[in-house]
Amino acid sequence: MGYQQCVRCVMDTTDPEIVFDEKGQCNHCKSAERAIAKDIIADPIAKQKALQTIVEKIKKDGQGKEYDCLIGVSGGVDSTYVAYKVKELGLRPLAVHVDNGWNSELSVSNIEKALKTLNIDLYTYVLDWNEFKYLQMAFLRASVPDLEIPTDHAINSVLRSMTTKHNIKYMIFGSNINTESILPRRWSHGHQDWGYIQAINKRFGGKELKSFPHLSFWKKIYYRITNRLEIINLLDYLDYSKSGAIEILQKELNWQYYGGKHYESVYTRFVQGYILPNKFNYDKRKAHLSSLIVSGEISRDEAIQDLEKPIYPPDLLEEDLRFVNSKFGITETEFYRLMELPNKEFEDYPSDERSIKYKLIKSMYEFYKGFFKRT
Repeated sequence: MGYQQCVRCVMDTTDPEIVFDEKGQCNHCKSAERAIAKDIIADPIAKQKALQTIVEKIKKDGQGKEYDCLIGVSGGVDSTYVAYKVKELGLRPLAVHVDNGWNSELSVSNIEKALKTLNIDLYTYVLDWNEFKYLQMAFLRASVPDLEIPTDHAINSVLRSMTTKHNIKYMIFGSNINTESILPRRWSHGHQDWGYIQAINKRFGGKELKSFPHLSFWKKIYYRITNRLEIINLLDYLDYSKSGAIEILQKELNWQYYGGKHYESVYTRFVQGYILPNKFNYDKRKAHLSSLIVSGEISRDEAIQDLEKPIYPPDLLEEDLRFVNSKFGITETEFYRLMELPNKEFEDYPSDERSIKYKLIKSMYEFYKGFFKRT
C-alpha cells in the first residue's frame, strides 16, 4: 500500500494495520466515533446524574474505611485532573505513584504541589532500579516497540495490590475516550501480559525479576473472581478537554505543563520522541491528535500544523540521549547499534495471549461468566 492519510483524522499508513473506506476515512476514527456515541453520555443532565450516582455509591461503600477510592498519579494532565476532581466531588482517595527512576523534576514537583494543595495521602512504590534497568534494556534488545510495557504493567500491579491492602473497591483512572480513543495495536501491545515480559527478560535480560510487581495469569483470575474491583474512568463522565484541564490545574494547583502527552517521564519522552519515530516510523502524536480531532477539541488543520513542528527540540534530544545512555550504562555507539537491529513485533515472542493454556482457560472463563449471567 502506498502512503495514505485519513481524510477525517491524521492517522496514516505508518500504522501497518490501518484500513480506509471508499471515502478515505480510516478504521481508527470510525471506532473512536462509535466509542464516543456508545460510552459518552451526550445529555448534560443525564451525564451529571450518572456521575452523581457513581459518587454516592463510592461514598456509601467507603463508609468506615480510611479511603473510599484509589487514584494513580504520574504528575501528568489526566491523573492530576482526576485528583482535583475527586476531591471536589467529596471523595477520600489514596493516591499511588510508581517511581521507575525516570521521573522528570517537573513531574515530581507537580505531584507534590497538587497532592499537598488537595490534602491527599500519597503512597509511592519505588521499583528496584538495578532489576528494572535490565528489564528495560531487555525490551530494547528485543527490538520491539513495546518499550513502556514494563512500567505500565508494574503500575497496574501496584495499584491493584494497594486496593487489596486497604480494602478499596474503586480504582479511578484518568484514561478517557476524548483524548485517548486512538492507539494502533501494533504501536504498543502486551501491557497486561506477564508471559510476554518474562519471555523478553529470559532471552535478553540479565537479572531474575525477584521484586518486579507483576500480574501473573493466575493473579489476574484471582482479582477478577475475588476482588470485585470496579474501575471508573472518571473523565468520561465530565466535559473533559485537555486544554481546559491544563488551565484549571495551572490556576488552582500551580501545576506546570511539560510538553507532549506522557512526557512527565524522561524515558517516555525519549521513547515517543526519538526511538519510536526513528526506529519504527511510529509517531504517537498522530494518535493523540486524532483522538482530539474526533472529540472535537481541535480541527484536523490544527493537528496537521502541530505535526509539522519538530517532535523533539534538538538541545533537549542531546541532553536526554546522554541521560538515557548514562542511566543504562551503555555507550552512544551501543545505543545506535540497538537502534539498527531488525524490528520485531509482539507476535515474534512467546506470551500468555498466544499460549494454548491461556486461550483454553480464557474460553472457559468467558463461558462460565456468560452462563451465570444467563441464569
